[in-house]
Amino acid sequence: MNEPADLYAVDLARAAWRKSSYTANNGNCVEVARIPTMPGVAVRDSKNVDIPAARVSRAAWSSFVAAVHDDTLTG
Repeated sequence: MNEPADLYAVDLARAAWRKSSYTANNGNCVEVARIPTMPGVAVRDSKNVDIPAARVSRAAWSSFVAAVHDDTLTG
């Protein structure tokens, strides 16, 4: 199994997208959706929904969200 390739192989046409609760009401928003049938999360720009979504494992997404929340995200 090649997890990154498998995550990108899933069709997101029926994904249930939801807008981030941290939207600043300025149009700069992200939307997230669980990837159907896979343990992954898709992330997209709400203004450019036709651009392919980034896809990551649920563990990676949880780590990212925790780092943002804790203000420990480093680049």
